[in-house]
Amino acid sequence: MTQQILERAAGYEHRFNTLFEEYFDTVSTGLDAPSFSRFTPDCLRLLRQLSLRGGKRMRVVLLHQAARLVTDEAVEGLDAAALSIELLQTHGLVHDDLIDDSPTRRGGSSTYYAYRERFPDHPQTALGLTVLAGDLALALALQVLLDAKAPVAVRQAMVEVQTRAAADTFMGQIIDLERDFAAEPDEEILHGVADYKSARYSILAPLQLGLLAAGEQPALFEKELRDYARLVGICGQMRDDYLDLFGDAATMGKPTGTDLRDGKHSYTVRALLAAVDDVERRVVEAALGDPSCTPETVAAVREMGERRGVPGSMQADMRRYARQASAVAVGWRSRWREDAVTFFEQLPLWSVERAR
Repeated sequence: MTQQILERAAGYEHRFNTLFEEYFDTVSTGLDAPSFSRFTPDCLRLLRQLSLRGGKRMRVVLLHQAARLVTDEAVEGLDAAALSIELLQTHGLVHDDLIDDSPTRRGGSSTYYAYRERFPDHPQTALGLTVLAGDLALALALQVLLDAKAPVAVRQAMVEVQTRAAADTFMGQIIDLERDFAAEPDEEILHGVADYKSARYSILAPLQLGLLAAGEQPALFEKELRDYARLVGICGQMRDDYLDLFGDAATMGKPTGTDLRDGKHSYTVRALLAAVDDVERRVVEAALGDPSCTPETVAAVREMGERRGVPGSMQADMRRYARQASAVAVGWRSRWREDAVTFFEQLPLWSVERAR
């Protein structure tokens, strides 16, 4: 991306982080929690810690750039939409870490493991409070839109967007778990998981919310917005899956091979199984879903993939989908502001070149 766009994105991130801190400083005043409850403020504290502990805020950047498609003037309702987007993300992280039994998130303890530490003799309480913490984040994501400084019709439309995005994400989580019960899921299943689990709330919803806040009617452009989001979601998920095996652990700040150990039928695993011979296939299948799979075995699987040209073929597929997404954005030039359209043209290609 151009330096100007990157600097603008950094500005959105910095401003939003301040906004998010201010939100959590005051959110408890809007909740009608009983005064005797100790668990409610503790829950809010854990949500605050997780929400403020990192994250690239690309959804916030997408939201602001979507509004810039229409105008470069200040837009009412964008702050509320940004808070809603990131609170929905917090909800997803809390539940993801419970589903995956993940001890850490963003360099700290996951909400689930924080509760497990607090209630070592009451595992069901820890589990229940984790579920409820995620549910509270979702409720707050919708409430902040109802309280937004925007016309009633815009607020209602924003709530509808986020409600659909949440429902789609839940279905995405369901089919993500279902995918790993298939022996070898085909490409369309993987595309469906990427679309529902990620693209619809991370790309489509910010686009729709930004346009709504700026006075545009995204329903008039439903198909092309969905096509764009789906394609970006696919190449972004491919990149995540690719980096999990072929990325640099030091750059990413985490070990490679996590998807392999967890038994996830990712884009990378599908590409590996399609490329290797029968002997190598047995090695991959033995490692798939083995939590004790050693770094040496992961390295051996990686070497097999490299020898069979899997990184190159995956990169070619990523770039193909990225070019298709960029082509969709090119069609917006006659309708919307050029500098903002340029961002959406460049975003797919940037997403497949990132190192983490």
